[in-house]
Amino acid sequence: MAGSKLSRRERIKKGIRKHLSGSAERPRLSVFRSNKGIYAQVIDDVTGKTIVSASSSSKDFSASGTKSEQSKAVGKLLAEKAKAAGINQVVFDRNGYLYHGRIKSLADGAREGGLDF
Repeated sequence: MAGSKLSRRERIKKGIRKHLSGSAERPRLSVFRSNKGIYAQVIDDVTGKTIVSASSSSKDFSASGTKSEQSKAVGKLLAEKAKAAGINQVVFDRNGYLYHGRIKSLADGAREGGLDF
């Protein structure tokens, strides 16, 4: 069962990435979700570099509560780091995950933090 879920997500991810790319002016905000944590990166696809990143397991992250509340806090932390790096607009890459739950919470937190997408 797990193999089929993973292959389904990979297939959706490839379809999304065909139409989505980040540039220096508007980089890509990519999200990865595991059972224990959530991770987000702002990536410039032209140069292939990660500009800023945040995760629920990083040292500068300190929030408790449910996983959705932690995801929202990660989104706000990422938005703060992106603003400090001079990034205001991003392209959201949900990475094959459905847009609800922790993914939606992270996106809402990033929007509250000031990112535009």
